[in-house]
Amino acid sequence: MSVPFYKAIPGRFVVEGKEPDGDSVRFVAHNPDDYQDLFRAFRIRPSRTDRSVQLRFEAVDTPEVHYGKFAQPLGEQVRDKMLEQLGFTSVTYGGGSGNQVVSSTPASIPGLILTKGVDANGRPVCYVLNEQETAAAEENGLQLSDWNFVGLDLLPRTLNWFLLQEGLAYYTVYTSTPLLHRRSLKPVARLARQNGSGLWSTDDTASFVLEDQESIGPGGNLILPKLFRRCTDYLRAVGKGFQGELTDWLRANSSGARAENDLVLLDGVQGPVPFSALIDQRNREITLEVDLLSMTFVEK
Repeated sequence: MSVPFYKAIPGRFVVEGKEPDGDSVRFVAHNPDDYQDLFRAFRIRPSRTDRSVQLRFEAVDTPEVHYGKFAQPLGEQVRDKMLEQLGFTSVTYGGGSGNQVVSSTPASIPGLILTKGVDANGRPVCYVLNEQETAAAEENGLQLSDWNFVGLDLLPRTLNWFLLQEGLAYYTVYTSTPLLHRRSLKPVARLARQNGSGLWSTDDTASFVLEDQESIGPGGNLILPKLFRRCTDYLRAVGKGFQGELTDWLRANSSGARAENDLVLLDGVQGPVPFSALIDQRNREITLEVDLLSMTFVEK
């Protein structure tokens, strides 16, 4: 069972020349050696230009700003709220994609990540504290560049908690997320959903029509980002000749380096089930037949 001990790594968040989204930003550790005792630390590949690494925020998933060239409703709005909460202002975008930060005030911001491991794509999976919350946590005994117990005195200080509380992120947890954190964060997301906050006022994950990319694009249905990514890849496969429904494609891609058919643990159900088993498709209408807050994905 995953335990809630995380290494507190101080550094600075950087956005200029980068393409942040709502649940990921680049981070430069003050001391890169702090990464060395993380699980799968060998996967980290810092940028050659500024030694920054891409982060993956623990326990949240926000609408996509740039999954390849594709995006979701509210993606840009959530990204901007996240950067504002970190402390960035006057952020301007440009570049070929239109999502690259051209300038910001300030250029970088001190802060802290709490992490215990790295995902399959080389991103430290982390909780994030902005400069003010980092200072407050230090005053309460947080030990920098060391392992700390992350309990309910620290968890509500994180940007992750803020995103769930404001309804800016979907609660998306993995078996690597400590049980204490799952039990603490789920009620935060449930309350945001009950209040219809943020994305919960327009969430269409339970039932939506998948005709083409536009149907789940910025002007279409807002769905769980993980499901959006699977639908996008499925549509790409259909364009290349795949014949079958979304569930057929998921089952056909259940193994290998690009396994898409995640295993899912459900509250009150014994053993994992494949993601495809939770999805029903009738013609173009797709339904996800479980409560989003009941799912825990098996970490790859």
